[in-house]
Amino acid sequence: MGNGANLDWENLGFLYRETNANYVSYWKDGAWDEGKLVEEKMLTISMASPALHYGQQCFEGLKAYRRKDGTIGLFRPDQNAKRMQDTCRRLLMPEVSEEKFIEAVKMVVKANEEFVPPYGSGATLYIRPFIIGVGDNIGVKPATEYIFCVFVTPVGPYFKGGMTPIKMVVTDYDRAAPHGTGAVKVGGNYAASLLPHEIAAKEGYSDCVYLDPKTHTKIEEVGAANFIGITKENVLVTPKSPSILPSITKYSLLYIAENIFGMKVEERDVYINNLDEFVEAGACGTAAVISPLGSLTVGDEKHVFYSETEVGPVVKKLYNHLIGIQYGEVEAPEGWIVEVK
Repeated sequence: MGNGANLDWENLGFLYRETNANYVSYWKDGAWDEGKLVEEKMLTISMASPALHYGQQCFEGLKAYRRKDGTIGLFRPDQNAKRMQDTCRRLLMPEVSEEKFIEAVKMVVKANEEFVPPYGSGATLYIRPFIIGVGDNIGVKPATEYIFCVFVTPVGPYFKGGMTPIKMVVTDYDRAAPHGTGAVKVGGNYAASLLPHEIAAKEGYSDCVYLDPKTHTKIEEVGAANFIGITKENVLVTPKSPSILPSITKYSLLYIAENIFGMKVEERDVYINNLDEFVEAGACGTAAVISPLGSLTVGDEKHVFYSETEVGPVVKKLYNHLIGIQYGEVEAPEGWIVEVK
């Protein structure tokens, strides 16, 4: 059992810390049970579980925020629920309803309220829902039973000491196949990314950029995040591809750019040989919201966007507005914040 009172909120990092309770629900005989909170962090499953052998599992990632007025807010959890349903359909797993998903997340956050970092610390409560196929099953076929779990862990601010641009390199490896599982959140995609990430890190980069697996001419993902670029004409551009995981952060940024700042937004092909069209760039996702891209190395050439040391004004503006919504400093579009009471 953890103790939130003893945590150094400024120095949490991104680590697993045991908390008070986790949520577990079982699917048997064609239905999910009610689900309940448990103190135990261990799961006991059959050695023959398809999750262990054939990768029949999926996960989500979202956060709970201590807001300016002291309340605890979830950021667009309905979107995570829908994305998890998409993944379940792709892997022939039973879907968890949006209502059940949000209720489970709320239950776990409420039970671990003392682990939600204070407003102003920059830290958050990271939430990890996941589903695994279990039971005795050695054939390559869907599991007969499933477990849906949600656990949480407090994590530190992504940009400790301020937001700074990162440098990336294009990899020859692919994270997903053209008609594979790139658009859903399955563990296999992340397993495939471990080696290219390590190679990039050893070369001094934050991570690597993946190109489209079919032609290797277009940007797809930036590490485990989505790419955004700002053109000279102040258009926010993001790649369009059936192999990209649809980032909830990205679509939130597109909405803010268009509806709050009056920018034009485009989802389209982003060719790696046409980086000059962008004056700013970033990688967006739940962890950092936006990591500004200082430079991208393609083969022997290094392309610098706005600056290798300073964050561009548009990326900074978009970032500040989105985290303002998450922390209750800026009015949120309707339905974006779900309060945990």
